[in-house]
Amino acid sequence: MADRVLEASSSAAATAAQTRAVVLTTNFSVILSLSFCHLLNDTMQSLVPALYPILKSSYGLSFAQVGLITLAFQFTASMLQPVVGMYTDRRPQPYSLTVGISITLVGLLLMSQASSYPMILLAAMLIGMGSSIFHPEASRVARMAAGGRYGLAQSLFQVGGNIGSASGPLLAAFVVVPHGQSSIGWFSGLALVAIVVLIQVGGWYSRNRTPARPAARSARVVDPTRAAALPRRKVVLAVAILVALLFSKNVYSASLGSYFTFYLIDKFHLPVQTAQFYLFAFLAGIVAGTIAGGTVGDRVGRIPVMWFSILGALPFALMLPHANLFWTGILAVLIAFIMASAFSAILVYAQELLPGRVGLAAGVFYGVSFGLGGLGAAALGRLADYTSIATVYRVCPLLLLLGLLVAFLPRQPGAVR
Repeated sequence: MADRVLEASSSAAATAAQTRAVVLTTNFSVILSLSFCHLLNDTMQSLVPALYPILKSSYGLSFAQVGLITLAFQFTASMLQPVVGMYTDRRPQPYSLTVGISITLVGLLLMSQASSYPMILLAAMLIGMGSSIFHPEASRVARMAAGGRYGLAQSLFQVGGNIGSASGPLLAAFVVVPHGQSSIGWFSGLALVAIVVLIQVGGWYSRNRTPARPAARSARVVDPTRAAALPRRKVVLAVAILVALLFSKNVYSASLGSYFTFYLIDKFHLPVQTAQFYLFAFLAGIVAGTIAGGTVGDRVGRIPVMWFSILGALPFALMLPHANLFWTGILAVLIAFIMASAFSAILVYAQELLPGRVGLAAGVFYGVSFGLGGLGAAALGRLADYTSIATVYRVCPLLLLLGLLVAFLPRQPGAVR
């Protein structure tokens, strides 16, 4: 009898050790697959705005009608993400990633052949809907594959989207603009590639989403998100602060991402091609900062990264409107690098605030991030129309003072900060 007990105990210990190894091992193949599909997804998304000049001239649309296309696209792409996250938190769907990209595929094909304004609106909504399904679940799977390196996993996942957003306009310039609306259908091949990859990821997700009971106990030991939750009042306060931080970061980023070339042309009289090189350098800074922020956040904590990311960019942002061309380029890259480091820290902190609601946290913050960027770009455009593009760059740094709100973020029990 004692031998049986000893044997069972040894077996349980071995199982627990194996489980800890699984939990603590970062699965880079899964994370990089998700990052690659994020690249493809955001590339396809970025093609929609590139079509606006073609659609406006072809169908005689007003600016208000073009704005409705943006509203239809951004509403489904951002506002549905929290709903999707809440649903999949309760009922995980291993192959929902494939479903999301498939809906994007249908939207692309419909957009390429749409011959009426209502059909254009429907196509934009479908493309946005596919994105809203993809982001929360992809973020959840990236966290599952992180092996405890949550910031790094989210950074690698996010950087794929950054590259996709940056490459989409270039593809549009060389393909969509010369060849017209129907050429959007050519990019359906990207969706097909993503579907093939995500079927494999879905299989891994299905095999790992419901571990055995010993594994679940081990996961609770090594996963800081299983620590005791904060009181509801503190969680609500923390989420509100994180949204404010995203607001300051994304609106300022929108001022650079959307209007930087116009600023360079207006102030330094650069040709469009040269201004694009400066914009590319800015986007490259975002990519590098995203990776660095996640890696550093895993080692020193999320809150120090947030302090550095928001307030660290402030002096450079204040200097930017007064710099010459050379230093404008340097400062823009530094600002991009520093500010981009915050996103994975904010997202991982939010996921730790809401244990068991990884999908909801990802849906809220990816959706809010996307929505705030769009609203910020529109508001800054209106400001530039009424004043000047230079005024935008003198006013926007003041938004970064919202970074002081980091001082009010609670230290979550059991989580490393």
